[in-house]
Amino acid sequence: MSERRQIFVLSDAMGSSGESVVRAALAQFGSDRAALRMIPRVLRTEDAERAVRLAAEQSAVVVHTLVNPSLRETVESLCRGWNVLSVDLIGALLGTLGDALGETPQAQPGRRFELDERYFRRVAAMEFAVKADDGQSPRLFDEADVVLVGVSRTSKTPLSTYLAGQGYKVANFPVVRGIEPPAELLALPAGKVFALTIDPVKLLEIRQARLAALGVEGSGDYADRSSVFAEVTWALRLYRDRTDWPIIDVTTRAVEETAGEIIRLRVELGLESALPGGGG
Repeated sequence: MSERRQIFVLSDAMGSSGESVVRAALAQFGSDRAALRMIPRVLRTEDAERAVRLAAEQSAVVVHTLVNPSLRETVESLCRGWNVLSVDLIGALLGTLGDALGETPQAQPGRRFELDERYFRRVAAMEFAVKADDGQSPRLFDEADVVLVGVSRTSKTPLSTYLAGQGYKVANFPVVRGIEPPAELLALPAGKVFALTIDPVKLLEIRQARLAALGVEGSGDYADRSSVFAEVTWALRLYRDRTDWPIIDVTTRAVEETAGEIIRLRVELGLESALPGGGG
């Protein structure tokens, strides 16, 4: 096996952004021939010289996320001089965004997103989604902005997580054939509960694939064709008895599309005019 190629990730902060991008790119290759080395706090010309000299000695590739334009140019110049392959992950992006926004980047190393009210609302919503997942805390239904109901594998949890990222407190509850929903769910006002349905053929495929991925043999009613059809039919009857539960078919919808439909319905019902937290 050939020696692993070193990839130096230079950053003026801790390097987490550059590392994430490089790892995402490396995931597209089927080999394990690269080794990442993080070089944080590259803030001076001397720091850059040491890093690039070492990269040249080890025939490494340099990837950098330096926001200071002078330091970026220094690194690129050093790499050209020592014949080191280099990639500037942030320079072109800053330039393009600066042109588009008509502003000059502040070039402040390690600058983070402002921790404003919207940020904390989203953090709270994510924590809420975990506590209120899969019907484990019916007492939280009243506090939720949205409550999702649906049979197993109708994307309730991914949808809850996505909406939480938009600032919504979301609970979800699994519908089980023959078992009536709890009183806390039935007592919720119109516009809070959204019922998810799916084509039973598609649901059967999803469940069978899920079992195969887990290496499970034998499934009982979970992936039995007649049981799945009966389960979806029972759930639809339950939904239709609740005229204040909008029904959303997720068969061909991505999570983002389903979330968009829920938000659209909430606006239509007069429950909001925009996304929580200003729609960011």
